[in-house]
Amino acid sequence: MSRWLLLPLLALAGPAGAAPPQAAPAARQPALVAPTVVRRFPHDREAFTEGLVWDRDALVESVGLEGRSDVRRVDLATGKVRIRRTIPAAEFGEGLALWKGQAISLTWHDGIAHRWSAATLKPLGTMRYGGEGWGLTSDGVSLIRSDGSATLFFHDPATMKVRRTITVTFAGRPLDQINELEMVDGAILANVWHQPFIVRIDPKSGAVTRVIDLRAIVAEIGARDPEAVANGIAWDAKTRRLFVTGKRWPTLFEIRLPK
Repeated sequence: MSRWLLLPLLALAGPAGAAPPQAAPAARQPALVAPTVVRRFPHDREAFTEGLVWDRDALVESVGLEGRSDVRRVDLATGKVRIRRTIPAAEFGEGLALWKGQAISLTWHDGIAHRWSAATLKPLGTMRYGGEGWGLTSDGVSLIRSDGSATLFFHDPATMKVRRTITVTFAGRPLDQINELEMVDGAILANVWHQPFIVRIDPKSGAVTRVIDLRAIVAEIGARDPEAVANGIAWDAKTRRLFVTGKRWPTLFEIRLPK
């Protein structure tokens, strides 16, 4: 994230555990909220998590790094991998979304989107897109991709043709380093790379409307690896459970947000 944009986020957040300051109306700063941890589950501490979704009775996860990338179905209670499919060794696996019984996974630099059966992870083919792949989610009409910039791309799920774009803004300024994405109740939740915050984005305007403070969770993990950052958001719409984790984290958290 650009330094000049990181400073307003931290100013909004204040010290960990402190009540957020009241912003002047003209600043249009979104509210900062702290989640409640409902439950903790085991997570593969070697998984370089890039994408995470909930599908019926399991997590589906996309894991990155060249030569180590895969997609997997994971048992929530135990963290054990039920099914694993590898991605070609030269490719760096990235974001993941569900679309009509398929799991669509991105690659970082290769412009290749892999299609898998969500239930079995059987390979179903590939599609091409331009630019980098970071995060991916779906609004039921389009696949929504981040590329590390402040732009979100809305793709035709059948062709990956870009239908439209929006610019993510925080208090009126572009917010870059947008990473993993998840659609929750009509809004986009997004990790911000290397930051202990999740931002909620209006999918029409691109404006950040809320900031979720994960600093207490990040502190609990206590990772020494600078790349073991918060990344991974999954939403179980049926039971309204929200899960978060990170790269090489040993724990996956079910969290509840204040209303």
